[in-house]
Amino acid sequence: MGATAKLEVPCPVPPPELERVPLVANTRSLGWISDAVAGVAEGKTPKWWWPAFLISLVMMCLCFAMITYLMSTGVGVWGLGHPVMWGWAIVNFVWWIGIGHAGTLISAILFLLRQRWRTGVNRAAEAMTIFAVMCAGIFPVIHVGRIWLAWWLFPIPNANSIWPQFRSPLMWDVFAVSTYFTVSVLFWYMGLIPDLAVMRDRARTRLRKFGYGLFALGWTGSNRHWSHYEKAYLILAGLSTPLVLSVHSIVSLDFAVSQLPGWHTTIFPPYFVAGAIFSGFGMVLTLLIPIRKLCGLEDLITMRHVDLMCKVTLATGSIVGYAYAMEVFIAWYSGNPYERYAFWNRAFGPYWWSYWIMIACNVVIPQLFWFKKVRHHLVVVWIISILVNIGMWFERFVIVVTTLAREFLPANWGYYTPTWVDICTYLGTFGLFFTFFLLFLRFLPIIAIAEVKGVTPQADPHHPLGGAKKGGH
Repeated sequence: MGATAKLEVPCPVPPPELERVPLVANTRSLGWISDAVAGVAEGKTPKWWWPAFLISLVMMCLCFAMITYLMSTGVGVWGLGHPVMWGWAIVNFVWWIGIGHAGTLISAILFLLRQRWRTGVNRAAEAMTIFAVMCAGIFPVIHVGRIWLAWWLFPIPNANSIWPQFRSPLMWDVFAVSTYFTVSVLFWYMGLIPDLAVMRDRARTRLRKFGYGLFALGWTGSNRHWSHYEKAYLILAGLSTPLVLSVHSIVSLDFAVSQLPGWHTTIFPPYFVAGAIFSGFGMVLTLLIPIRKLCGLEDLITMRHVDLMCKVTLATGSIVGYAYAMEVFIAWYSGNPYERYAFWNRAFGPYWWSYWIMIACNVVIPQLFWFKKVRHHLVVVWIISILVNIGMWFERFVIVVTTLAREFLPANWGYYTPTWVDICTYLGTFGLFFTFFLLFLRFLPIIAIAEVKGVTPQADPHHPLGGAKKGGH
């Protein structure tokens, strides 16, 4: 008998309504992807960049000026007092830590789950994580009062044989946040190495070639390099995944290990983690929607990316809303009069306005993402993402301030009001965040070039654009 003829099995074509929007629009070539992403850092500085950078730089200087004023004068410049001993500093610390959650979740957990859509947004989200944790780390240090003694928090030998109090939740924060920051930086840098080599090879000046080449660590793109890279990236993703869950759980234990009504509850760790992912995705949308337009990256950060991030925001927002309902239910069901009063006070006490802003921004408004027309309207999505972050800030304000303002004895009740130093310090951290983010945008590839190329049709050997032929050859 002659050679057996190969059977040609036609590939099933999905109906149009089930076809997915591509992750790279307009069937862009691999060379165009490199040009588009690298061009943001290689080209002339955009006109909008300098005003944004100068405003951020001034705000960052304001932050450090307020810290200097605090150190020279004392924590009396804040609005703290009896009974509210925690104020904006702890509120802002927990809020910034929450902002930093989306980056590691997009990079690590979605990578382990093989979600290909993460490739267009993971680099910017990782950078956002690092800068947000830097902003968060400021507040616990300056909140201790005598800032120059903050080094006592670290387990290093010293002349007075003073060791950290490991039973203190503040110490748990130090180790959790520092570990999270270290692993996040390593994970971000590991993903940058192939793209730094691209920038090195495209560089036209000796300084840029030396700078990118130094940090590219001699990357050549060989099979051996890719093998080691993928193993290291997978290990770091595995290390980062539990940190996403642990770091904000440990932050929540600052409250949960206390005996105050409204804080002493076991729901706090998962509730805080869901809220952190919720606010983190809100900030990713807030940053990437303008950037994709200003930098001409609409074909790489596509509407599919925006749509999926809106769905994650909706899911985590619904979890947060469920946690709010469970808190109220458990307070009622427990029969504890102090617990019941704590939640009644949040909703109808002197800070009622902050509670209902929190409910509106975190529970009601994100439900609009059920509608596809809303998810595909970029202006509406951007406004909702800002409202999400406003609502999450008010959530931390409600948890911290309303619980402390009215303690067990009515004679000790008070009303907390932030001072201009509180407000300026918080605004200054935005300057720190955006200064570093704008520098990152200007000098490093904001999108993972190598990873985006891996999700294009050209990289798929079974796709017609990838060179596949009929019959499977």
